[in-house]
Amino acid sequence: MKPARSQRPLEYPYTWDQFAHGEWACAHIQTRLDEWLPRMFGYHMLKLGGLSCELVSGHCNIQHQVCIDKLNPLRNVESENYDLPFVDKAFDVCVLANQLDYSDDPHRLLREIDRVMIDDGYLVITGVNPSSIMGIGRLIPWRKNRMPWNGRMFTPLRVRDWLGVLNYEIVELSCFGLIPATQHRTCGVWFENACSGLLPAIGSLYFIVARKRTYPLKPIKPEWKMRKRLSPVSVNYRTGSGDV
Repeated sequence: MKPARSQRPLEYPYTWDQFAHGEWACAHIQTRLDEWLPRMFGYHMLKLGGLSCELVSGHCNIQHQVCIDKLNPLRNVESENYDLPFVDKAFDVCVLANQLDYSDDPHRLLREIDRVMIDDGYLVITGVNPSSIMGIGRLIPWRKNRMPWNGRMFTPLRVRDWLGVLNYEIVELSCFGLIPATQHRTCGVWFENACSGLLPAIGSLYFIVARKRTYPLKPIKPEWKMRKRLSPVSVNYRTGSGDV
């Protein structure tokens, strides 16, 4: 297993137009996001990265939404992903679309996101499944320098383990999109329905919804010894003819 931290520089994507089949991937992720956003409540939402900024979230119950990136024109805050300019526990929901694949230290990125997340907040993570047909395409030599094949592509089960270390409960983990079908979408939908049993294993994209859980530590109270109740002293006496 390759280490999570990387020393090589990574080209950071800021729009879905840089991806091969980016429109197809964005549409699939948007469909899953539309199912979950109406269930999320709170005051503040964080959309980290240019790919997250381009996902539509206007129908969400959370009105105040912060988009962070360096180049995407939809951003309203420009910042480093490893040093977010927010106080602890500031956001109720965070959307992280295909950003772990282009992070040289994904553990550090997740810890920084966890810092600004409130207790019981929702974290949405998407990425490319390396075990899929689309992921195997990175073995083709002329694709190594193109997106998304130049990314690191962590498996969804590995991302789930990272979230478990940070005490996140996995609410949903699903894979979808067997073959990128941009021109013949009808045939692509039919093929996916026919092979729906294979989607959990070899779907091209994964979609994770996790919830931050914080379990308070309750000290065990000592068992105080109960004081014995005071009782009147009993008087033993005998009565009888022999008594003087």
